[in-house]
Amino acid sequence: SGTSQDECLIPYGRKYEKAWLINVIQNLCSVPFTPVELHYANNRVVFYVEDASAANALKQVSRKIVAPDGYKLCMSKRYDGSQQALDLKNLHTDPDLVAQNIDMVLSRRSCMLAVLRIIQENIPELLSLNLSDNKLYRLDDMAELPQKAPNLKILNLSSNQLKTDRDLDRLKDLKLEELWLDGNLLCDSFPPTTLPPTKGSYFGSEDLKALILRFLQQYYTVYDSGDRQGLLDAYHDGACCSLSIPFSLHNHSRSTLAEYFKNSRNVKKLKDPTMRFRLLKHTKLNVVAFLSELPKTQHDINSFIVDVCAQTNTLLSFTVNGVFKEVDGKCRDSVRAFTRVFIVVPAGNNGLCIVNDQLFIRKATNKEIRKAFVMPAPTPSSSPVPTLTAEQQEMLQNFSLQSGMNLEWSQKCLLDNDWNYAHAAQVFTQLKVSALVPF
Repeated sequence: SGTSQDECLIPYGRKYEKAWLINVIQNLCSVPFTPVELHYANNRVVFYVEDASAANALKQVSRKIVAPDGYKLCMSKRYDGSQQALDLKNLHTDPDLVAQNIDMVLSRRSCMLAVLRIIQENIPELLSLNLSDNKLYRLDDMAELPQKAPNLKILNLSSNQLKTDRDLDRLKDLKLEELWLDGNLLCDSFPPTTLPPTKGSYFGSEDLKALILRFLQQYYTVYDSGDRQGLLDAYHDGACCSLSIPFSLHNHSRSTLAEYFKNSRNVKKLKDPTMRFRLLKHTKLNVVAFLSELPKTQHDINSFIVDVCAQTNTLLSFTVNGVFKEVDGKCRDSVRAFTRVFIVVPAGNNGLCIVNDQLFIRKATNKEIRKAFVMPAPTPSSSPVPTLTAEQQEMLQNFSLQSGMNLEWSQKCLLDNDWNYAHAAQVFTQLKVSALVPF
């Protein structure tokens, strides 16, 4: 007739009813058209249109037609029935869809609605849905997800193109337990919530480091000795000391920290000013008497992290974090974590004197427990280590005789000083002058 015609090809169209195909295409096409000479050619469907505007409109709907059987087959392969989980990650690159020339782009409304319909009709009990890496830039087309999969608990939207948290409004009716959003631009709107890695101790100078470490070594040698009366000379006459543990809603009598509860001065919980004052220990006699009542301990010196907070010519404040274990009582060998803030002033013989001592004790984390005492410091034992050489045994006997200390603490002093007899004797003399020597 001389009228020009444009050919339309539908790959793999033979699998579908002609009427269904034409109806779907007509619904998507902005211009009404009449197919001419509709027929099959191998696996393809072929027809012609004589209207140029209709031909152009048909080009616009190319690759937007949803073929439910192809989608359903692909999704069935990605469904884990044991976990009730559907993994549609990076769906547009699925080999089965690519092989059939099916363009599955979930950012297109028709594709997303097809997926939701298949979920509703076949797996409404779905618990987990992975839509990561699908170039989703909005979630408007997922508005019906709460109705299609009412039991959904886990939704992974990672590595998409969501820009603001307003995009999530469409999901507010879901009863989600996990929502994965990493790799989306909207994550940049929120500051990081992870703590930075621990950087270790901070002393300010090597001289200060040597001074503080010597003080801590001397202090905890006595503190862990079993007799804390030797700490009297470590405290100022007007010193103050307090202990606190974390506030817990649970029964304190059943808590593993129950031993410390009666002395806890946690001001977040304790509002009575009279009790606050009573639980603050004043004067060094009361401080040491209080410390002597606490469970006997062994501190892991290797776990200590020390941070200097403030320093002047007449005052020094530093914090010690670390772990210890109780060595007697019903909680024997229980590992605790502690934070201790010391405020000290200069004392004679280049030493330090405590004016304020704040001790915070909590349950150790699993990680802290695993790392605790992996490099155990020498501790008192009922007898010398049997693997000592004859020379070391003789040195130990002489050191105990000359120092007046028992064999256990004599051995500890020698071990701490790498069996250098002269250096161990010098350290012993310094400790004895400071009244920090256990016997």
